Amino acid sequence: MRPSRTRGGIAVLGTLLSLTLAGCGGGGFADSGAAGGGTGSIRMLVNVTPNLTQDFWDRLVAPFEKANPGVDVVIEAPSGKGVSDTLQQQLAAGDPPDVVETLMADPTLAPQLVDLTGEDWVKNTPLAQEASLGGKIYNVGVGEQAQSLVFYNKTAFTKAGIPTPPSTLDEMTQDLGKLKTAGYLPLQTSGDFATGLQLLQLTDPALAAATPAFYQDVRAGKTTVGKAMLPYLKLYQSWLDQGYVDKNALGLKYPDAETAFLQGKAGMFVMGSWFTASEAKAKKDFEVGVFAAPVSSGQKSPGAQGATMAAPYLIMKSTQHRDLATKLVHWLVTDQQAVVAQLKQDGNFRTGVQREFTPLEQQVQKILDAAPAKVAQGEGYGDSTLPRGFNSAWNTEVQGLYIGHSPETVADAVDRWVSAHAK
Repeated sequence: MRPSRTRGGIAVLGTLLSLTLAGCGGGGFADSGAAGGGTGSIRMLVNVTPNLTQDFWDRLVAPFEKANPGVDVVIEAPSGKGVSDTLQQQLAAGDPPDVVETLMADPTLAPQLVDLTGEDWVKNTPLAQEASLGGKIYNVGVGEQAQSLVFYNKTAFTKAGIPTPPSTLDEMTQDLGKLKTAGYLPLQTSGDFATGLQLLQLTDPALAAATPAFYQDVRAGKTTVGKAMLPYLKLYQSWLDQGYVDKNALGLKYPDAETAFLQGKAGMFVMGSWFTASEAKAKKDFEVGVFAAPVSSGQKSPGAQGATMAAPYLIMKSTQHRDLATKLVHWLVTDQQAVVAQLKQDGNFRTGVQREFTPLEQQVQKILDAAPAKVAQGEGYGDSTLPRGFNSAWNTEVQGLYIGHSPETVADAVDRWVSAHAK
């Protein structure tokens, strides 16, 4: 997940879009659209990043255009701050695209989308059921981004006398101490979005085991985010106090944190599977390994893997070429060459799909295959969601630990935010 996808969960539509859609009034675009014919232009709004360039997208859809004479797939890069912002503008102008990549459906957006539940081919696409909303499938994706991963410096582990990666958070705490004694920064982090994201990623397996219906329990008032996360906030605070995490890390940008870890300055780095792409390009004098985020003592290991849908697609109900748009999306998420190209380009994974892997990517695929379940994290997706904007609010509050806020203060602030933004 790249920064424009917020890395802790794929970018979702925010308050401005809610207002825009509400302004459509009643049916709005939901009642328009048409099946269309066998030819025409399909507008596809996509995420453009250093990996996912305009040229990549053009080359990706070229075989589809060749196989379907008379069809022109028009790739649209974001004109605003990102896909979400651009779609808001297009909806307000009454000119939305046919297909949207990157965004996940939520209750506000769902009425504007084509329901894909009845399409047989969607059932085996990654996380389609997990991301369903009210039993309906609106999103289909190419693969998965593993979230709950801990990358580690194998040389540092050897020098610190750590024979095997930890499987529990208690063991991880002990290993952080050994790394510090060996002269390494035990755990690499940074400011930007990464501070709070890493804590979510790290605790996904333990949280899923302790509170299996976490999102539903929060909405039902059976627990609160702050109460559920307080033990992990206290643990993180102890790491700060013991110097296992740099107390000045908030001044560090995310790319610099990646660079610092890849220069061999730290023992561990919690991050999503997209980090494998950066690792593959880096020149370094040590080997990087990866293990599944630990669970709490007494829980089964490995735990559930925090995962998000990679390259999710939506079809706007307003399209005048619904059949062509559906055919395109079907091809994008099921054609072997198209799938492999997208997985490889952005460091994503899909069980059962073979592609050329780096050694580190092979390890990540094994972790995904071994995970007993895949769970949402942060704001979540489908029916497992917290109020939109949670990731950013959580990140801000977690960063408060660095300036003296107590774990209890942070937990209380998080609960007040969730309560104020709950619908």
